[in-house]
Amino acid sequence: MTMKIGIAGYGNLGKGVECAIRHNPDLELSAVFTRREPASVTLLTPGVKVYSMNEAVSKKDSIDVMILCGGSAVDLPEQTPLLARYFNVVDSFDTHARIPRHYEAVDEAAKKGNKVGIISVGWDPGMFSLNRLYADAVLPGGHDDTFWGRGVSQGHSDAIRRIQGVKDARQYTIPVEAALEAVRSGKYTELSAREKHTRECFVVAEENADLNRIREEIVSMPYYFADYNTTVHFISEEELNRDHKGIPHGGFVIRSGKTGWEDEHSHVIEYSLKLDSNPEFTASVLTAYARAAYRLNQEGQSGCKTVFDIAPAYLSALSGDQLRGHLL
Repeated sequence: MTMKIGIAGYGNLGKGVECAIRHNPDLELSAVFTRREPASVTLLTPGVKVYSMNEAVSKKDSIDVMILCGGSAVDLPEQTPLLARYFNVVDSFDTHARIPRHYEAVDEAAKKGNKVGIISVGWDPGMFSLNRLYADAVLPGGHDDTFWGRGVSQGHSDAIRRIQGVKDARQYTIPVEAALEAVRSGKYTELSAREKHTRECFVVAEENADLNRIREEIVSMPYYFADYNTTVHFISEEELNRDHKGIPHGGFVIRSGKTGWEDEHSHVIEYSLKLDSNPEFTASVLTAYARAAYRLNQEGQSGCKTVFDIAPAYLSALSGDQLRGHLL
């Protein structure tokens, strides 16, 4: 059976989901919803209509899973609980400190609508979260560290663009090399966020904007920049488009632990990603979890889930026999 997918939001992430659907024969793009003028949006997929976001609920009977592609700062905290009343939904909410609150809101809405909502899907939170869990279970009593970058953070860039007077922005997350090497060596070192990463921002300001105010709002922004050494560069729109057009990212999850009666043997588990396109990879993860959301709902489940709650087989288009024969 072909699952009908809706996309809410058609920025870089939404376009990535459209591309990912093309590579999954059991999925079909049914509709795209946008806050822009629908007639101004041109899709890659022929024959698919674009609707206003306000029309989404009216299409609830023709969409099996809605993939939400808005930002975590403002969009998803409102959109995901709203749409989870009417659709199985998947989002990429990535403000780690606010995930418990977001979970509660989506869980309440999804249960009322008898739908499944899977939140915080992507590579971190998402794939990295799973690897932290697996490594912690295998090496209890050990120590794990996560490093991101060097790469463009979509969520942090979006948070900067929300600041009054900002026309466009890119934010790079950069690991501190000395900290990364210390962790790889197996040293159990408690490192603060500031010791592990720096953040570098390239900002295009609107004409006559107060640059000092913008800089201060960035470096003091809670959850995003306040806990890091952050550098802000103001550049022209031409420079941004020329030098910062790509959206690469990646990172490492590393766990150090010991085994043996006297902890005589040391082990290091490392999982890494090197992504040429952050939104396209995130979109591919969202698309796999859309398959899981539909299957779980077909089994009668409802409420909010995270990647921790989903068995791997639910993500794959392969049958159980194929998985056991080729991947196990």
